[in-house]
Amino acid sequence: MADVGVGKEIVPELRRSLALQLPGFLIKQRWFGGKARNISSAEISDVVPIRLQTSEALLLIVTVKYADNTEESYAMPVLRAANAPSSPDTDSNSLKLQTTQGGEPVILTDALKNEEFLSALLELIQQKSTVHGEKGELRALQTAAYSRLYPSSAGRLQPKPVRAEQSNTSAIYGNDLILKFFRRTQEGVNPDLEIGKFLTEKTSFSSVPPLAGWLEYHTRDGKQMAQGILQQFVPNEGDAWSYTLRSLAEFYKEAAQQSAGTAVRTGSGYQQLAAIVPEFARASVNPYLSAAELLGQRTAEMHLALASESRDPAFVPEPFTMEFQRGLEQSIIGLMARVFALLRDKASALPEDWREKAANLASREQEIASRFRTALSAPIHAMRTRIHGDYHLGQVLRTGSDFVIIDFEGEPARPIAERRIKRSPLQDVAGMLRSFHYAAFAPLLGEDKMPAEDVQKISIWAESWNRWVADRYLVKYFATAGAASYLPQSQKDTQTLLQLHLLEKAIYELGYELNNRPTWVGIPLQGISKLLSE
Repeated sequence: MADVGVGKEIVPELRRSLALQLPGFLIKQRWFGGKARNISSAEISDVVPIRLQTSEALLLIVTVKYADNTEESYAMPVLRAANAPSSPDTDSNSLKLQTTQGGEPVILTDALKNEEFLSALLELIQQKSTVHGEKGELRALQTAAYSRLYPSSAGRLQPKPVRAEQSNTSAIYGNDLILKFFRRTQEGVNPDLEIGKFLTEKTSFSSVPPLAGWLEYHTRDGKQMAQGILQQFVPNEGDAWSYTLRSLAEFYKEAAQQSAGTAVRTGSGYQQLAAIVPEFARASVNPYLSAAELLGQRTAEMHLALASESRDPAFVPEPFTMEFQRGLEQSIIGLMARVFALLRDKASALPEDWREKAANLASREQEIASRFRTALSAPIHAMRTRIHGDYHLGQVLRTGSDFVIIDFEGEPARPIAERRIKRSPLQDVAGMLRSFHYAAFAPLLGEDKMPAEDVQKISIWAESWNRWVADRYLVKYFATAGAASYLPQSQKDTQTLLQLHLLEKAIYELGYELNNRPTWVGIPLQGISKLLSE
């Protein structure tokens, strides 16, 4: 082993030295999900060595324990920084290992920013290798599509870390493959891996990146955790959220020059197209309406593919039952209780424009709860299937003339078992409709928001745009889905179920904004008010 390696022999010192550093280090990391929680301790539960050509990296499995007696597991690949001088950036993004031999401390940096380590991960999958640690092992596996996506004739692919860090870390290999490395590891079958493998190997649905392979961490006592997924890289122009905001900027620029009374308000249901877009806006709006229509088609095709399995119990559609409906009701009522308590607690600190609407909504909690109970008290005659679970414009890539759907993890805050529960695909549809609404009003509330005198006028146009887009999306969605078994048999029941999920999603958004972005609270408040009036 080269002398720049970390070395398994220092693992005991590694555990001791890092135990005190890890809590402070973790809260500075973008991918760490427990920043708002009180950490009791963080300890290394396993160390998996990954040999490189010039050194050795270590995959650290870290167990974080919180003050409320819960715990989470995170994966941290580290590599010794060769001749790296200390700096403020190094201090916040690295760990220092002081050995008992004294001398300069060993600086450990994020191995996922190192090209040699990223190449080693791809090589593990290429060779279907297993790497043993102290208490578990890292396994690399392939799908049937691997040889097609990365043929042996392709040669070495240059890895490039993706700068944008979310809850996971990604790297692109050439222009062919992309690896998503899961930072938080959870016991069980990861939906992103499971659904990606199903869609790649058992369906013809092509609007997702095919899965080439994956990494799994297994403990000696049989626990299994997804560690990463390798997919085809899809060249793109960014996500559909950015694409939508660019289209809206052009439309709002034109709309600002119109009189407010010109805006079209329609009362159409989801089976009817909205009123005709005004002539002045057609050049900017019509291309987006065509794109929204295509997205509706791709969404329905995704749901039809997920509902197509007849043998695998994890994907075979199941009917709604009263037991499931009671569980859904309890979940929604529990969400409402938390959000409305937060709303009353923070009402006085909200932006002045929204305090009256917030107070009015808070007084209607029981009425809204009654709506949910009524909607879920009668049997729902439809099938439940696997769904995306966290569907919005940010989960869709714009590829020029089409869309590709990504990230089937579901809501990261939910336990894996809960994310794998079969639900109505209309929950995904509701998520996308709420995303359209957010996009329409985001330019009015963001950091670069328009002048106050334009906001009221543009708000009317935002409502009109949202209606045009939602109607075009829904009409194409239902036309493509046809008589799918996952849809209720009647239009009325379909609309009731869709409205239920729209209201649930808007209430969830209200809780998020109250906790994170109070200046944006107007979007879900307005969305809830509109849903209650329909």
